[in-house]
Parts: sequence; C-alpha cells; structure tokens
Amino acid sequence: MSTFWDRVAGLYGLVEHSNSAVNTAAARVAQLVPAGAKVLDCAAGTGLFSLAAAERAGSVLCTDQSEAMLRQARKKAARKGLKNVSFAQRDIAALPDPDGSFDVVIAANVLHLLGAPEAAARELWRVTAPGGRLVLPTYLQGKVGAACGAMIKIYQGVGFHYEHAFTPETYREFLERLNLAPVSLEVVEGKVPEGIGVLEKPARAG
Repeated sequence: MSTFWDRVAGLYGLVEHSNSAVNTAAARVAQLVPAGAKVLDCAAGTGLFSLAAAERAGSVLCTDQSEAMLRQARKKAARKGLKNVSFAQRDIAALPDPDGSFDVVIAANVLHLLGAPEAAARELWRVTAPGGRLVLPTYLQGKVGAACGAMIKIYQGVGFHYEHAFTPETYREFLERLNLAPVSLEVVEGKVPEGIGVLEKPARAG
C-alpha cells in the first residue's frame, strides 16, 4: 500500500532544501562521524544525512521504510559517485542488527513522527557500539513561526502527520528522560529549527 512518504519521495529533496537548517544540520552531523566509522542511518528518507556521513565513514547503511524514498537515495549516491553506501528497507522500531553493531547511529527528523519515540530511541541505542554515538537531529516544530505553521497545515491536508511538536526545552527533556547517557543538544535555527541531540555510549571497561 502506498504511504504518504512513497507519494512525496520525488519531491522530498526540494522540501528539505527549502529549509536550510536541515542542510546545516547534515553537515554538522557529518563532522561527528569518525573517519572509517561504520554508520547506520534510520528513517533516512532520500539520504541527505547518509550521504553527508559517507564523506567520512568507512561504510553507511541507509535505511527507510519507504522503498520509494530509498530509490531517490540510491540515485543521489550514484550521482555523487559514493561507493561506501548500501541500502535496506527497515523498520526503525525493530532492527535486525545485533547489539552494538554500529559506531554511529543516525535517525534524523523522525522522532516527532512516532507515537512511541522512546522505544525507537532505545532500539537505536541498542545497536550503537560501546564508545559510539547516537545522533538524533529532530525538527523543533513547536518553535516555528506563523508562515511555516501554515505550510505544515497544508502538508497535513495531503496526509502528513506528526505526533510531537518539540521545542528545544521539551526535546532536551525527552532525551534526558531516556536516562541513557548525558545529552548534548545543539539548536540550528531556520524556518523549521533543528535540534541535534547526541548521546555517547560509554566504552566497555578494560
């Protein structure tokens, strides 16, 4: 069955580029990827964050529930000549990977869409390796101005839906309530601001 994300896959890149905060956030997230790291990007959409991470990573697994989104991501990776990005259709809430599989796990602009974002964040944390990073850039839709608020209502009219309108304060509170690790949060201003949450998993003793 076609979903909203399948239907908008061909235009999603234009939507992202209309909000410069997203592109800025992708560049900053790429700086958090150690050279040669093994990276998982969940709910990757058309691959903006995956492709940014690939500039430094050893390998990137770009995943999304929408195959139409992944087709767009594959095309973008091919145009950039990136050979270290692979693709898979995955459910963020039920990952097949063993514990601690990835040095960096990214899930960008998805937590606000989920009815149970806590469970998703814990699943992402599970597959983050000891000493690794969980990076959670998220739209702060509770901080948008009137013009962007009107645009969001138009999106809702064609099937878009979100569960949470985070502000910088409520997003930090959400991440801290997970009680997984100390929280770093950077806010990137824009039409729809972006909060880049980072949690670092302690390395194993010895």
